[in-house]
Amino acid sequence: MNAISRRDLLGSLPAASAARVLGANDRIRLGLIGAGGRGRYLMSNALKTKGAEIQWVAVADAWDLQCERAEKVAGSPLQKYADYRALLDRRDLDAVVIATWDNTHCRITVDACQAGKDVYLEKPMSLHPMEGHQIVRAVRRHKRILQTGTQQRSYPHFIEAKERFFASGRIGKVTMVRCIWNGNAAYRNQAPPPGFQQKPPGLNWDLCQGDLPKLPWNPKRYFNHYVYWDYSTNAMMGGLFVHMVDVVHDYLGIFRPAAAFCSGGILLDKQDRDTPDNINAIVEYPNGLLVTFEGNVTDMIPEEAQNIVFMGTEGRLSIFRWGYRFQPAERGAAAITAPASPELHVANWLDCVRNRTKPRCDEIAGHYSAMACHLSNLSFRQKRRIQWRPEWDV
Repeated sequence: MNAISRRDLLGSLPAASAARVLGANDRIRLGLIGAGGRGRYLMSNALKTKGAEIQWVAVADAWDLQCERAEKVAGSPLQKYADYRALLDRRDLDAVVIATWDNTHCRITVDACQAGKDVYLEKPMSLHPMEGHQIVRAVRRHKRILQTGTQQRSYPHFIEAKERFFASGRIGKVTMVRCIWNGNAAYRNQAPPPGFQQKPPGLNWDLCQGDLPKLPWNPKRYFNHYVYWDYSTNAMMGGLFVHMVDVVHDYLGIFRPAAAFCSGGILLDKQDRDTPDNINAIVEYPNGLLVTFEGNVTDMIPEEAQNIVFMGTEGRLSIFRWGYRFQPAERGAAAITAPASPELHVANWLDCVRNRTKPRCDEIAGHYSAMACHLSNLSFRQKRRIQWRPEWDV
């Protein structure tokens, strides 16, 4: 209780990181919460950002080995913590990157906002529908900058395609978008690495589980947490579809699904797993739009394994991280293509932290993109069509 009260007090006082507005030439002092592979990738992206002086100050992870790995990426000494709350108590941090499991996103983000830190939050923003409301309230109450990690919004070729085919109206009316993400090996039912039947001494397993009931050490649950509902918004939805539906929302200027129907199952390997490895979803939007999602871990052929296909009356756009291809509807018209471009999502967030402007994927966008996944998950688990409920609006 003392720790919680102290953090609440820090969040309500004009702490150094909350009170000052960063100038264009100021150093941004960062902390990393969740130092696994994704967290370290985001750390390295921040270090490549031009136009801002970045200083990594501290890292928090339930496993001390991950903190050591993060320090190597930073290239300078970091203060290391097991419990993220000790990191948030520091008054010399301006912002934090949160790359923990889905089940801890809400609690850590709210605590970070209360502590006066801006936040880069990995997708999906929430594990359950109403968690989005808690995050939105915290961001608004404490006047924080939050970016959600659906990074397609910050690829130059995605930005170009939005202007070229949607802002211009060239694609015409879009009535269907097909999203495809097959063969993602990270979400297969993998065995943990050898040698971890006993928990490493420097790993705090209880911290990983957050507010959930505490289970005994299970290496499969640690190394492959995506395949459990307890820790993940269903890897197929919260890990993959969230990226794609966020592009749909951005391009078409929509955000609230009307309903969803989803079917699938554990068709590849039924051993010790409870989220599906094969899934199909249909998400309905007002004004006559259907967004479909097909995902599996069985098709390992790389060609066309990931794609977002916008079907318009005047043409068809296929786009993802490999680039884009627009085929006009006119008979014989040449396709318009563009190659992949570098991802600049962390850079956009850091620029907004410096200038106190709205990032490309803020807490509102993050909530509704996650909600398309939540509706689909509810449909999958309840085996029925799920309609939007007014209480889910923020």
